[in-house]
Amino acid sequence: MEREQYAIMALREERHWWYTGMRRVALALLTHTLDGQRQLRILDAGCGTGGTTVELRRFGDVVGIDLAWEALEPARGRGLEQLAQASIEQLPFRDAAFDVATSFEVVYHLGVANDAAALREIRRVLKPGGMLLLRVPAHDWLRGEHDRLVHTRHRYSRTEVASKLEAAGFEVDQLSWANTVLFPPAVAKRLLERSAFRVPRSGFRVPGSVSPDAEPDLWQPPPLLNAALESAVAVESALIPRRVPLPFGLSVLAVARAA
Repeated sequence: MEREQYAIMALREERHWWYTGMRRVALALLTHTLDGQRQLRILDAGCGTGGTTVELRRFGDVVGIDLAWEALEPARGRGLEQLAQASIEQLPFRDAAFDVATSFEVVYHLGVANDAAALREIRRVLKPGGMLLLRVPAHDWLRGEHDRLVHTRHRYSRTEVASKLEAAGFEVDQLSWANTVLFPPAVAKRLLERSAFRVPRSGFRVPGSVSPDAEPDLWQPPPLLNAALESAVAVESALIPRRVPLPFGLSVLAVARAA
C-alpha cells in the first residue's frame, strides 16, 4: 500500500461510510455466528490502523498483526496494546492459539505472495472448530485506480474463495456477496476510469481532508451524503447474518470453521 494510504485509512476509519458500513456488517455477522460467546481469544490478521480491531474487543481478548509499521502506529494510538508486526504468511503464534480469526481486505494484497499459505497459517493458529471471518474484494475485472494505490494483487470470485478455504483446511459455513447496493455505481465508475472520457472532479474538500486525487475511492463526502451511503451498505448487517442471498457485490464475505 502507498504510504499515504495508511494516513488516509487512519483518518477515515471512524467516519467514512465504507469503513463504518462494512464494520457494521462484520460485527453483526460475528454477533450472530458467535451467539453470545464472549471471553474469546481473537486474532485480527491484518489489522491495519485498528478501527475494527478496537470493536472486536466486545467478543474477547484481541491480538492484531500487520506487516506495515505505518499501520500499527495509529492502531497503538487507539489504545490497542497486543499488536505485532508480522506477515500473515508467517504468524508468530503457536498452533491452536485462537478461538476466532478475522481478516478483512488482506489476503488480496501484493504484500501477500501466497494467499493459500496465508489461509493455512490462519488455520494453524485456530483451535479445531475455530471460526474465520474473511472478507476480500470481488471480481478481478473491477480493478481500478484505488486497486493500484492499495497494491491489489487479486480480486476474487465466490467459488475461488470457497475452494481456497477448503484447500487450507476449513469448512465453509457461509459465503456471501457484500456491498451490493453500491455495486452498479462502482461498475460505472470503473468503466469511466478506463475510458478516454474523464468526469471533472469537484473542487469541494472537507476541511482537513486529503486531496481526492490521492484517494479516488476514499474521498470523505459531506455528512448527509456520508450517512446515506453508510445506511445503504449497513442494511446488509440485517440481511447477511440471516443468510438472505445477495445477487452480486463488491466484496466476498466468508464464514469458515477450522476442520
